Amino acid sequence: MRTLVVGAGAIGGYFGGRLVEAGRDVTFLVRPKRAAELASLGLNIRSRFGDFSIPRPKAILAENLREAYDLILLSCKAFDLDNAIDSFAPAVGAATAILPLLNGMRHLDVLDQRFGASHVLGGQCLIAATLNEKREIAHLNENHDLSFGERDGSLSPRVQAISRLMEGVRFNARASQKILLEMWEKWMFLASAASSTCLMRASIGDICSSPGGLDYILGVLDECRRIAAAEGQQVRDESYNRARDMLTERASTLTASMLRDIERNGPIEADHIVGDLLQRGMRHGVSGSDSFLKVAYTHLKSYEARRARSSTT
Repeated sequence: MRTLVVGAGAIGGYFGGRLVEAGRDVTFLVRPKRAAELASLGLNIRSRFGDFSIPRPKAILAENLREAYDLILLSCKAFDLDNAIDSFAPAVGAATAILPLLNGMRHLDVLDQRFGASHVLGGQCLIAATLNEKREIAHLNENHDLSFGERDGSLSPRVQAISRLMEGVRFNARASQKILLEMWEKWMFLASAASSTCLMRASIGDICSSPGGLDYILGVLDECRRIAAAEGQQVRDESYNRARDMLTERASTLTASMLRDIERNGPIEADHIVGDLLQRGMRHGVSGSDSFLKVAYTHLKSYEARRARSSTT
């Protein structure tokens, strides 16, 4: 199975690199700057599960992409989705499966509109990784999990083929018959964490130790769960309880990656993670004038407006 990994950053580089480590046929679709880095430095993974280096990984620029691939692994940020789609479109053939690892749900609609729903799988990953100062992929935690599946819940031949592709690879891969529910459950947690830590500019533990902080976290978590239910996805009790426990731990230093993006004055996924969820909640009458998500979204959009204004001065 010929696999095209869109990007060779922290997420795409890690999962794609592990596939190469297992002897799979993987090509990385990269921009010129990253192509030059890979040519000179290679692709290097640093992880407690084992380091791995690829001196000269197969990489290709969008302008040279002309052949179709069996699988496209898409791991870009939501604000780069349109550009990413334009770059990998020539690689989508009649039988190509697109496996996106973005958070939320909005990207599924965008991909469906461009390529047709039959090409697009559901998918998610759980990992903390970053490109360090040496441009190595630094794996930061105990998780390196990837799940995928047909959105109708079937174990199709292509899902089984992807399962075989990922057998023996040094990360946890799993075909799921409930991939949309799993994506919603992750979205509930991420939106709650991002809304809370970005709005308060603080860790979960600091928020929970402050007056009204715990009430806000539990309020936004409950709102997210009710939106999921209104969309036909009943979050499982074990998933809700796990999210609640993580988001109410008074000793926790957890912050959302979106807050870290704000602290470095970077672009954020405000519309994709919080805004889209809020719109769905308003459409179903779940999110009203007292919406916890609405307060957080206003804050995030204000940050984006200030950032945009400062970039033009």
